[in-house]
Amino acid sequence: MLRASRPILLLSSLLALSACEWVKEDLSKGLNYGKSPDKTKQADLAASKVTTIGVNSYLWRAALDTVSFMPLLQTDSNGGVIVTDWYVNPQSPGERMKLTVSIIDQDLRADALRVAASRQIIQNGQWVDAPVAAATVQKLEDIILTRARDLRRAASGIN
Repeated sequence: MLRASRPILLLSSLLALSACEWVKEDLSKGLNYGKSPDKTKQADLAASKVTTIGVNSYLWRAALDTVSFMPLLQTDSNGGVIVTDWYVNPQSPGERMKLTVSIIDQDLRADALRVAASRQIIQNGQWVDAPVAAATVQKLEDIILTRARDLRRAASGIN
């Protein structure tokens, strides 16, 4: 049943997009080619929704790269939030970690990044909350910031 509905959904999406003539025209000829300001502004908004994210792209990519070994529960590039599921390191099976990474600005700055970590250990067959060393969170933030700076440097061609 699900496979049969995909072509219908795709077809209805294409029909809806084809009804938006100004989007097709603006995207095929370029966004600012002399149309009225309203149409240009609408096309700019439509294009920005497709091609941009709401936070610093280098921080976003670096954060995803850094936590990629953990299972992800939620990613929201517009809100700048990455939430991981519990991760158990095979070398420490009695301990697990969960992270929330928040990117709160468009600029690549240290204060645009927040990492929150939760840690649990197993006691009597039950997972119980345990403290997280402040150095752990600080180290994760440093890794993400360093990676983001490296990505920016690579993108700009600076060695």
